[in-house]
Amino acid sequence: MRFLITLLIASSVAIHGYGQAQYEITKDEKHPEQHYFRGIVNKYVVQNDTAFSKWYNSSQSYYSPDTATLNAFERSKGKLQFVVFGGTWCEDTQFILPKFFKIQEKSGVPDEAVTFFAVNRDKKTLGNICDAFQVNLVPTIIVMKNGKEIGRVVEYGKTGKWDKELVDLINQ
Repeated sequence: MRFLITLLIASSVAIHGYGQAQYEITKDEKHPEQHYFRGIVNKYVVQNDTAFSKWYNSSQSYYSPDTATLNAFERSKGKLQFVVFGGTWCEDTQFILPKFFKIQEKSGVPDEAVTFFAVNRDKKTLGNICDAFQVNLVPTIIVMKNGKEIGRVVEYGKTGKWDKELVDLINQ
């Protein structure tokens, strides 16, 4: 597991350091006029893709994270990493992911602290990372500390308040 975490962090650093993404764009079999990403993607790729920018911007525009959420994320800077799994085809991901990135941006958590794995409809990504992290549903946001998982929020969480559940994990 430590090797996997090291590989994950090295991949993230390589992507952020060199500005290259390690992903593929695939036509969506259920909707041939659309496509989705699979692999390591950064938020800027999703924000700037014309097929995704509408839902991304719409979902982000009406969300205002509360002070407690922003403070918790701000306190996590340099201490925690976030590993996010989502499908650009998935309505739950389309609802939550832009809001997560809004929290990240407003709290000042650096981009390097977030690694986003885009999955296909079978919930698979390049390199079988979903299997290694035992991800079966998306979105899944995993909170990591010192290379170890301290918890995760799957889809809307247990309470439907995914952002508050993330705060609870951060505050542990």
